[in-house]
Amino acid sequence: MRTFFAIFALAGLSMGGTASAQECTQTIEGNDLLQFNLAEVRVSAGCEEVTINLVHTGALPVTVMGHNWILTATTDYMDVAAAGQAAGAPEYLPAGDARILAATDLIGGGEETSVTFSLAGLEPGGDYTFFCTFPGHYVLMNGKFVIE
Repeated sequence: MRTFFAIFALAGLSMGGTASAQECTQTIEGNDLLQFNLAEVRVSAGCEEVTINLVHTGALPVTVMGHNWILTATTDYMDVAAAGQAAGAPEYLPAGDARILAATDLIGGGEETSVTFSLAGLEPGGDYTFFCTFPGHYVLMNGKFVIE
């Protein structure tokens, strides 16, 4: 019976939902409804570098519904989001802010971008948040970044 549950649990880990932690490249989508398609991104601590591909599946231009993908420690999330709002267009990012661990460019509907960054200095099991810094988006467009 125990073997059955172990096999069932392992099979469940490979089914849909969040992407596998063994992947060092992840794709996340943003749309015109202020949504990311993932609430959590998981990566393996064995990855030296991680690449995040951001795909804007909407149709609205960057000036109306731009999206980016920013990673910070969760304790810095709200302060960096506010600093991004204050920085304004075109990127809505505070220049040279060391609290930003990774960031993509801002893109509009139908566009794609990516960022590759090192996991050096990031802790497995650490508390990290990803979000979009376009005005007001960070409230709905955010999620957990998990290193396991």
